[in-house]
Amino acid sequence: MKNLKFSFKIIIALMVLITTSCQEDDISVGDLVAPSNVTLSVDIVGLDASNPYGDGSGFVNFTSSADNEITYQYNFGDGSAIEVTQNGSVSHRFTSVGVNTYTVTVSAIGTGGIMSSVSTNIDVYSSFEDTEAENFLSGASVGDSKTWYWQADKALHVGLGPVTDDYGNGEFAYEAWWNTIQPFDSEKSCMYNNEFVFTRTADGLTFEQTVGPAFIPGTYADAVGAAPDTCSDETIATTMFGVKNISFFPSSSKAALEGSYNNEPYRGTSFNISDGGFMGWFVGASTYDIISVSEDELIVRIIQVGDGFAWYHRFSTNNPND
Repeated sequence: MKNLKFSFKIIIALMVLITTSCQEDDISVGDLVAPSNVTLSVDIVGLDASNPYGDGSGFVNFTSSADNEITYQYNFGDGSAIEVTQNGSVSHRFTSVGVNTYTVTVSAIGTGGIMSSVSTNIDVYSSFEDTEAENFLSGASVGDSKTWYWQADKALHVGLGPVTDDYGNGEFAYEAWWNTIQPFDSEKSCMYNNEFVFTRTADGLTFEQTVGPAFIPGTYADAVGAAPDTCSDETIATTMFGVKNISFFPSSSKAALEGSYNNEPYRGTSFNISDGGFMGWFVGASTYDIISVSEDELIVRIIQVGDGFAWYHRFSTNNPND
């Protein structure tokens, strides 16, 4: 009789456990509701009766609102990266010189990733030019092109430093963290055959990396599922190849505005490679501060996506492998 009672208790306990387990697995995420009443307002900086397309800076402030939204996603229609914001407000700089029309789309994102979108066309004026830098990069005449290479035969052709941190000596503007790399560093030998071609067209400059691969530093490798500090092909660095457009605009980083490099100020010009393009060193970013540029040497700084690291690169029109 005792064994029968004990077995009965075990059966009851198992039934309770199974019932409880089923109840816990029956979790509801709630109704999937698409955002509604999506609005988008536009404020072109400097727009007035005398400046119908803005003051030439290219800055535009956007504000969006919606019901039942969690966050907002902006596509600015200029080839730049999609930007996500929690409160619906964002400022963006359009950099193509002259008056250009852009289709801007904001998507309000609700539960389960359901989106509701609205678009508008805007005309924006950008007056910034650095013709000398453009000529150095590609040549001055339509059809001219230049091929650039890693300046691998020089020390410190790659370096690393903080983005804005300053410990008293302007560290945010030079390779404060990693500054001992020597010529033809063995770890990076896989990237020394890279070729980067800038071409002058009637509409401006284009860029193309014609020879891969892409080097992915350990600070970014986890973000793309790559082995750290080694080279990867286009299956990982999917935006490596293809002809892309170059846009120029005034530098806005702390390093360019406040710092110096080799006791000289930065040039004050930045350029962006459209469609996720980059110059061999893959860190999820496409905007470069020009530190200095000449007929045969280009020194740039790029901020890794996430704003944690600033990378410094040296390129030359002289192929170091010759």
